[in-house]
Amino acid sequence: MPKQLIIDGQLIEVDDGLTLIQACEQAGVTIPRFCYHERLSIAGNCRMCLVEVVGMPKPVASCAMGVSDLPPNKDGSPKEIKTNSPMIKKAREGVLEFLLINHPLDCPICDQGGECDLQDQTLVYGPGGSRFKENKRAVEEKYLGPLIRTYMNRCIHCTRCVRFMTEVAGVPELGAIGRGEDMEITTYLQKGILSEVSANVADLCPVGALTHRPWSFTARPWELRKTESIDVMDALGSAIRVDARGRDVMRILPRNNDDVNEEWISDKSRHVPDGLRTQRLDQPYAKKNGRFEPVSWEEALRIAAERLTTAKPERIGAIAGDLAAAEEMFALKDLMRRLGVTNLDCRQYGEHLDPALGRSSYLFNSTVNGIEEADALLIVGSNPRIECAVLNTRILKRYRRGGFKIGVIGEKVDLTYPYEHLGTGAQTLAEVASGRHSFTQVMADAQRPMVIVGSGAISRADGAAVLALAAQVALKAMENKASEWNGFNILHVAAGRVAGLDLGFVPGAGGRGLLDMLKGDMEVLYLLGADELDFDALGNAFVIYQGSHGDRGAHRADLILPAAAYTEKSGTYVNLEGRAQMTNRAVFPPGEAKEDWTIIRALSPMVGHKLPYDDLQALRAAMYKEAPALMRIGAVRPEGLDGVKALAKRTGSTGTAPFKSIVKDFYLTNPIARASAIMAELSRLKALAESERAVEAAE
Repeated sequence: MPKQLIIDGQLIEVDDGLTLIQACEQAGVTIPRFCYHERLSIAGNCRMCLVEVVGMPKPVASCAMGVSDLPPNKDGSPKEIKTNSPMIKKAREGVLEFLLINHPLDCPICDQGGECDLQDQTLVYGPGGSRFKENKRAVEEKYLGPLIRTYMNRCIHCTRCVRFMTEVAGVPELGAIGRGEDMEITTYLQKGILSEVSANVADLCPVGALTHRPWSFTARPWELRKTESIDVMDALGSAIRVDARGRDVMRILPRNNDDVNEEWISDKSRHVPDGLRTQRLDQPYAKKNGRFEPVSWEEALRIAAERLTTAKPERIGAIAGDLAAAEEMFALKDLMRRLGVTNLDCRQYGEHLDPALGRSSYLFNSTVNGIEEADALLIVGSNPRIECAVLNTRILKRYRRGGFKIGVIGEKVDLTYPYEHLGTGAQTLAEVASGRHSFTQVMADAQRPMVIVGSGAISRADGAAVLALAAQVALKAMENKASEWNGFNILHVAAGRVAGLDLGFVPGAGGRGLLDMLKGDMEVLYLLGADELDFDALGNAFVIYQGSHGDRGAHRADLILPAAAYTEKSGTYVNLEGRAQMTNRAVFPPGEAKEDWTIIRALSPMVGHKLPYDDLQALRAAMYKEAPALMRIGAVRPEGLDGVKALAKRTGSTGTAPFKSIVKDFYLTNPIARASAIMAELSRLKALAESERAVEAAE
C-alpha cells in the first residue's frame, strides 16, 4: 500500500515495502553508504546511511528501517525525513572519523585510488581532522587465490564480500572471526576461494582492502579508454566495459544490465585480457614443405582462392567457431553459397539443433529474468555452474527465495544450491516424459516450470531423441498454464552459436554437417575460428584457418589468415535467449590482422564472386534481410511454442551412456582463454583442489 513521506521538504508517495534508503533514492536524494548494496542482504553495520526522522530522538540507519516501520504522526500527517540536517552532518562526520582511525594513509599507492568510495565520501561528508592519536592496528594479509590481492589493514568490515560469496556465488568460504577491534575477514580454511565469480568481491569492496591481483599497479583509472562492449566467454552475453591503454586491453569490468548479468561477470570474462596479448596471429602464414612461412595478404588470398576454385563444391566445407560474430558468418555463408558450397555448420560440438524448426527450438525461451519467475526446474545434461556461471547465480538467487524445486539428470556435481539428483541418463528423462517418475508431478504442479537442456546432452549420437524427450517434458508441464510462458530452454556454451543458427549456417540442400565433414574425404575446409574439432579426422584436407590465436586450428592449418579478437572489432552476437547485442572496438588488431568480414570480402573477387557490400553498414543491411532477429538490438521477443512442438514430434532411440557436460575445464574453453597465463593457473589450482577432495573422500 503506498505511503506518503516528506523527504527534505518534498512530498512523495512510496511503496510500503521499501526501505528509507530506497525511498530517498526515489525522491532523487543520494544517501552515502558502505555496507548497503541493492543486490545483497541488509547488514546495517557501517551507519553511514543515517537519516533524521522528525519525532525520533536519534538518527536511524536508512538501509535497515522500512517505510512500514515508521511510527505514524499523531495528527496523521506524512512522516518527515531529513537527510542533510545538522544532526546528520555531525553523525556522518563521526562515522567517517571512526572509520579512518585505523585506515592507512596509502591512497597514492592504492589500486582503488580514483574509484574508492571511502575517498569520495570522505571528501564530501568527512570531518576536517581527527581527534584520535592512537597507533593504527595492523592485520595480517589473507590469501584468497590468484585473482584477489588483500590489504586487510584497509578493511572497514562492511561484509559486502562475505554476503556476496554466500548469497550470490553460493560458496560460503568468507567470514568474520574475532570481535570488535580484533575482527577480521578471512577464509576459514586459509585457502583460495574456489568460485567462478569470486573476483566480483573486489568490485564490491568500497575501500582498497580487496583489489584485483592480475592488474595490480599497472594503470590508474583516469589513464584508460573505456569502451562498452559484450562478453563472449560464454553464451550469456554479459555487459562489460573494456578499459584499454595504447594498443593493450588492461582490464575488463562488468556493466549493469538487469535483464542479463545484473552487475556480475565470471572470473574468466574478467581476467582473460592477458590472453588477448599472447599467441596472437599477426600476419598471414602458408605451410611450405611442412613449415609455416610468412606471406603477404595478396599471396595468402591467392592461395585460398586457388584452392576454393579448383576443388569441387561438394568437397569444400566451412565451419564457424564459438567466437565468430554474425557479420563474418553471414559473409562466409554468402560467399560459399555463390561458390555452390552447401557444406556449412556452426554447431561445433555436433548439437542436434535445426533452425528450420523455428527459433524456440534452440533458444533459452524462459529468458534469464524468467528464472526468477519459475517455480520448478529440471536440468538435463548440463552443469550451469561451469557452462554459464553468471546464469547459475540467477538460479541460486531464485532458490534462496524458496518454493523452487530443482531436479538434475546428469552428473552429480556441486551447483552451489541443493537439488534432487534424479538419474544420470536418457532413461531417467524418458521416465519423466512418460509420467513414471515422481518429478513429473513436481513439474505438473508448478505454474511456471522450466526445463534446461545442456549441449552435452544434445551433441551425442542420440541428441535428437534427447531433445524430443525434453521437449515432451516441457510441453506436458506447461499444459493449462500461463499462455505466455515457455519453459523449454537450451543452454548454449558458445557466444556465436545462436547467431549462426539464426543465419542458417547449417548444411543446405544435399549438404554435409560437421560430423560428415570430419570423415577425412573433404578437399578444402574453411575454419572460421573453429578450434574445438577432432583435427585428426580431417584427413588430407587443405585447411584454411581464419582466427585470432595460434591455437589448435592454426596448428593444423595449411593457410592462416589472421583476424581480430572480439575487443578489436564491432560485431553482432546473439545470446542464448535470442537477444542481439554488439561488441565495440576498444583497440586495433595487432600487426596485419584484419576484421573477419573484411578478409572474406577481400577474398570474394579473387574467386570470381565479389560480395556486394563494401562497408559494415551495407553488410548489416543485407544480413538483416536474411535474419531480421539480428536487427532487434537488445530486445527479446517471445517465439511461441511451435519450435518446441516440432522437436517433441521427433523420434529415435536413446543410448544408456550418462549425460556429461560439454565443458571439461571452465577456464580453458576457447583460444583466448587457453592463451591466458592467468586462466592456466586457475585451471591448475582447480584440478589440484579437486584431486585433494577426491583423496579426502577416499579416506
